[in-house]
Amino acid sequence: MTLPVDQYLSNEYLDKNPTWDAEDAPWKIEVVQGILRKNKIVPNSILEVGCGSGACLAQLRGIYPNASLSGTDISPSLKHFWEGYRDLNIHFSPTPIGEDSSVIYDLLLLLDVIEHVADPHLFLKELKGRAKYYVFHIPLDLSAMSVVRESPLLYVRNKVGHIHYFTKGLALALLSEVGFEVIDVAYSGAAMTAPKRTWGARLLGLIRWLAFFILGQGLGSRLLGGETLIVLAKG
Repeated sequence: MTLPVDQYLSNEYLDKNPTWDAEDAPWKIEVVQGILRKNKIVPNSILEVGCGSGACLAQLRGIYPNASLSGTDISPSLKHFWEGYRDLNIHFSPTPIGEDSSVIYDLLLLLDVIEHVADPHLFLKELKGRAKYYVFHIPLDLSAMSVVRESPLLYVRNKVGHIHYFTKGLALALLSEVGFEVIDVAYSGAAMTAPKRTWGARLLGLIRWLAFFILGQGLGSRLLGGETLIVLAKG
């Protein structure tokens, strides 16, 4: 049996996701920028843990031309992606949480990460104290529909390696249990605004949007899923 982490240390994840979802980076960074602007945070140093292809950091370089940008990820498959950003002055490291634990960043990003790690509590505890602010982007895979059908949960487990599943309440409970102070939290609007690759996904997004409009995003996402959470916190 393949352990979840093994797919990142081999080419298994890359074979299933050849772009490493780099095309989603503009949308993700727009969501991140929304919560930073709302709270008047302008970071001069940013670390993205689990940075994947580095596409999100490349987007940030255009927004923060003079900031120190760093990214970490354990997969050896990512080096050829990182090479493409050599001219952007981004420091990439093949380590889980960064090379120098004494460095304190203005902002630490965890974008679609904690659902992949074997022990989220331990992983997040190791990151506490590494930054002034933290931004989490967390997919809300767990819903009434996903539990009844089960196939959506198995799909994200097999395709993109999600081994933990969250609702808004469960995600915030995890951060609280580790000791993070949540400053701001919002739904990202992913049901309608996230990139959709098929007509079926677009139709389902419209159905979800209508449900959210009628029931509210909280109840609608718990029933139908399709949302993600953006959280700003202190450690």
